[in-house]
Amino acid sequence: MFLKIWLNYIIGFVNIKVEGYFLERFINICISKKIFLWNMERKKSSLLYANISVNDYKKLKQIAKKTKVRVKIEAKKGLPFIIHRYRKRKIFLGLLVLVVIGLIITSNFIWNIDVNVNGEISKQEIIQELNNQGLKVGSNKSKIDTNSIINKIRLNRDDIAWIGISLKGTNAIVEIKEADQAPEILDESEFCNIISNKTAMITKINVQNGTANVKEGDIVKPGEIMVLGYVEGKYTGIRYVHAKADIEAKIWYSKKEKFYYNQQIKVPSGATEKKYTLNINNFKINFYKTLSKFKKYDTINESKKLMLFSNFYLPIEIIKTTNYEYEDQDITYTEEELKSMGTKKIEEELKNEIENKENIVNKQVNVYGNEEYVEVEVIYEVLENIGIKDKILF
Repeated sequence: MFLKIWLNYIIGFVNIKVEGYFLERFINICISKKIFLWNMERKKSSLLYANISVNDYKKLKQIAKKTKVRVKIEAKKGLPFIIHRYRKRKIFLGLLVLVVIGLIITSNFIWNIDVNVNGEISKQEIIQELNNQGLKVGSNKSKIDTNSIINKIRLNRDDIAWIGISLKGTNAIVEIKEADQAPEILDESEFCNIISNKTAMITKINVQNGTANVKEGDIVKPGEIMVLGYVEGKYTGIRYVHAKADIEAKIWYSKKEKFYYNQQIKVPSGATEKKYTLNINNFKINFYKTLSKFKKYDTINESKKLMLFSNFYLPIEIIKTTNYEYEDQDITYTEEELKSMGTKKIEEELKNEIENKENIVNKQVNVYGNEEYVEVEVIYEVLENIGIKDKILF
């Protein structure tokens, strides 16, 4: 559809107004006769605006008569009408022709890669992987084999469950779904122990199959066997089984950090300066002096690629650089301020590591310090189900 609209822009099209009570019938007949209408806009039940090519417009007379609607040209658009309008301005006309030729040429290349990741995979990693496989900004679309790129990336990356690549205009849209790293599932007929996957204190153990190797109150470390994959009977002797058990344990999540009484912080002055760079296919033109007038500042860069339509990007990028001036200010905290500030910071970091926050049963805050700093330690006690199955090898 995009190419068809672009072609109609080159050969010329008109914006029409259609009035009548049988607009649906008018549209259906146009579709049946393969007359292409786009940017249709219904104002009222009896009023329709749409774009149509010059050649197709000539076919509307009989359709309009049949459906009892009136068709009127609202505007003439496209390259032929622009050329006619400016036919006496040769320089302008020449530049216009060069621009059109340039657009036609650039439409054969990829000028933007849009990566959408469903998961925690880095977009930058995916872009680098795409570049390694030949899909990069400036690549010729005719030389891009999307199926081959998809297959190679799937072979190289175990963390990707699905990848889709579609080329629309000068835009490459890449969709990624991350693979779930599921633990190995052992068949019920396979003999296995249950081992600890964390350092923890056992609070409850209920064995359905196998022999308990730990009891409530025991401390276990990763890799330690908690349930043995066998049972021993007085008359049957040792019989190997597929161990099963529900094991609840207390896990400790802890972190400590130093916070100094005397610190230097950044205080924004409120002054900013904005600078712009034009990037044309990696050729940069700066519209400013490279040095900032500020002595101390933070910089934020924002970039925007120019595009004509939703998926027709140009190899032109405008980079906006904003410098925010700040001043260093010395500040001295009290012990209570450091304790409060440090506890809050560490708590937020630890809670990001805990999956089931509702299972937190206790929190302990320890504070140590000297004349120079305060060291804050936060310890969370969390109840969790632990244990993974480990196949018995004979």
